[in-house]
Amino acid sequence: MCGRYSLFAPQTDLESRFGASFGDGFEPRYNATPGQTLPVITDEEPDKVRHLEWGLVPRWADDATESYINARSETVSEKPAFAEAYGKRRCLVPADGFYEWADTGDGKRPYRVAFEDDRPFAMAGLYERWTPETTQTGLGAFSGGGAEPEGVEPLETFTVLTTDPNAVVEPLHHRMAVILTPDSEAAWLEGESVSFEPAPADEFRAYPVSPAVNDPSNDRPELVRPVE
Repeated sequence: MCGRYSLFAPQTDLESRFGASFGDGFEPRYNATPGQTLPVITDEEPDKVRHLEWGLVPRWADDATESYINARSETVSEKPAFAEAYGKRRCLVPADGFYEWADTGDGKRPYRVAFEDDRPFAMAGLYERWTPETTQTGLGAFSGGGAEPEGVEPLETFTVLTTDPNAVVEPLHHRMAVILTPDSEAAWLEGESVSFEPAPADEFRAYPVSPAVNDPSNDRPELVRPVE
């Protein structure tokens, strides 16, 4: 599972790394949380960062409470919630680390997982657009049935694909985000098949962080610092 992550690299570094403009609204995130509006790079506009809500709501959902923060890579092309987006609406989710919680026998302790040099990376994602009218009329920008209903603001959401853990993540959780190699990011956006194998463990580290990260309202630099 990937349920929290960070993205605090300087904007200029991120724009150089991903070849996409973050615009004027970039804010470092030390505790990105489901339900928040976060930066993604879509296949529609790969040179521009958009801000979508984390927690994919399928186009056919009855209401917006039916959301998915993760999608299993092994079944993503088959599951009704993700199959259409897998074929048509892919995105990159920029990050520079993510959090997992290890069971210590005396409660769970948060750890941050990141590259040794904290360099940013892209998690494989899917995105969707939902409106109440989509389920009632079959219309929608992505359904092929016509334009979005007039006066209705669509909800745009995304999910992060997961895979088996590598050796660094395995002691913490049985799943981890699909981290794309830089060479495979364009292929993912272009709809090609890419590897969903766990990212190699030899360049990663995991270290304990403050339990303050447990509270989604906390979002400050101290959260990514190691603690004893």
